[in-house]
Amino acid sequence: MHSILRPEYRPAMPQDTYSHGHHRSVVNAHAARSASDSAAYLLPRLQPGHRILDVGCGPGSITVDLAAVAAPGRVTGLDRSEDVLVQARALAAERGTENVEFLPGNVYDLDFPDDTFDVVHAHQVLQHLTDPVAALHERRRVTRPGGLVAVRDADYHGMSWYPELPELDEWMDTYQRIARGNRAEPNAGRRLVSWALEAGFTELEPSSSNWLYATEDRRRWHAGAWSQRVLQSAYAEQAVERGLASRADLARIAEAWLRWGEAADGWFLIPNGELLARV
Repeated sequence: MHSILRPEYRPAMPQDTYSHGHHRSVVNAHAARSASDSAAYLLPRLQPGHRILDVGCGPGSITVDLAAVAAPGRVTGLDRSEDVLVQARALAAERGTENVEFLPGNVYDLDFPDDTFDVVHAHQVLQHLTDPVAALHERRRVTRPGGLVAVRDADYHGMSWYPELPELDEWMDTYQRIARGNRAEPNAGRRLVSWALEAGFTELEPSSSNWLYATEDRRRWHAGAWSQRVLQSAYAEQAVERGLASRADLARIAEAWLRWGEAADGWFLIPNGELLARV
């Protein structure tokens, strides 16, 4: 396989630890995402017949939406977890989406020839990588000249919430320490332009958008998801194993999430950096 990666990016394959893990509380939250709420910056650029790669597709809810827009073009979802790929394939079958496939793969070594895709998309992926620049190089390699690499990542330290419960400050501090312990960048949204420039892109279109949890239904959903994740996902495992929090601490944080979710004036804002990079 030919690659445009500079030699210094390829001597050893980075070994990444996914800070969230694949507990059902995490996967179910990801499965609630759609292209309209997570890839609106990209949708106007998609055309019928586009060949699309969705890197780190998870349970496939965004991927299947992209396939509907690009039909009859072929869309490939890629993830390293076979368990979530099974769920993604089931979703495609349920919706009757035939122009999509889901394959296992490595973000640093995509098993496709140069210039294969019109669009390479990744949602909330770069923040979990030890070498996001190398991953962007590889995405650039498999994108045809004139095509787009599209990335969107949250910025954890840019998140804001009310009421300002101290336990949510503990939650944030613990997550930052977990992610950085995995040599990842939890505040990735603000770094997208920098990483893309380092990866050799020159034609960039940055943007941003938010997820807001302030209505009763969305507030309770977000609180319920994170109260489970704090206790049961890789967040809990890593926090306890590394001595960042005790089980009692996690129980307090989980209970605070539920209290926040019940607050009539509750507000939680998640800013996301977005970038369209032309190849």
